[in-house]
Amino acid sequence: MSSQLTRLVDPHTGASNRRLAWLAARPDGAPAGSAYLRLFTAAGEEHLAELDLHVHPAERRAGVGSRLLAAALAAAREEGRRCVTAEAEAGTPGEAFLAARGFRPALGLTFTRLPLAGADPAVVAAALAAPHPGYRLVSWEGVVPDELAETFAASRRAMDDMPMDGLDYRPAPWDVARVRAAAEAIARRGELLHTVAAVDEADGTIVGFTELVVAGDGTGDGQHYGTGVLPEHRGRGLGRRMKAEMIRLVRERHPDLGGLLADTADGNTHMRAINDAFGYVPTHRTVRYRLDL
Repeated sequence: MSSQLTRLVDPHTGASNRRLAWLAARPDGAPAGSAYLRLFTAAGEEHLAELDLHVHPAERRAGVGSRLLAAALAAAREEGRRCVTAEAEAGTPGEAFLAARGFRPALGLTFTRLPLAGADPAVVAAALAAPHPGYRLVSWEGVVPDELAETFAASRRAMDDMPMDGLDYRPAPWDVARVRAAAEAIARRGELLHTVAAVDEADGTIVGFTELVVAGDGTGDGQHYGTGVLPEHRGRGLGRRMKAEMIRLVRERHPDLGGLLADTADGNTHMRAINDAFGYVPTHRTVRYRLDL
């Protein structure tokens, strides 16, 4: 049976992106698959689109995915996009689908989880006790305090050189408005944003940070967001110390939290080594594919 595509109105509009959506349905109206195309709008990202495509297992190998993909790619071209990315778990039909249609692998991501009940407190304590002369840690929940806003926004360039392998991606600049908007968006979802930052005591500027998002009720698993240290302050163990403080903080603040989730680029060997030292366990691996239009 041939599927029918319906263009949907997606109300989701972020501060730096908007989405297009399609639903594939069988003639009897039963849903068969969906596709979302995220169009990035921030400076330096206007050439990018991100595809999220799913087909119900019972409807696969019947052309549903190909029709959804064709619709999404046509829209991407109409929107002037030059590159479309999509992610699939390694070894799944989704990976084979993308590869067969001209997408090429660009970035591998390894997903890990730290079960808090099994985390070794001695390892965390040792990381916190290691000397870091000239630096101190600060932390906050939600929107960055006004007195730290400017220096925190400036510290976001610590992520500019994160490994992106073959992705055509140039980080958009951060300012105070964008930092606050991101934190406010998390709060609107009913979630809690925790931030730990390293401060250079010589001038009071933030030189590194790590972020974690937790469900509003403090249960389930927390999700690591960005972790970075400015290039001129690397090699001093600040990344390890900030992560240790985050683990200590959330264990104290959220005793019912189950674990912490992280995803790390395969090329980011330094951060992977930090996670390994704290006991993060790999759960699965995905591959980010790209197609140049």
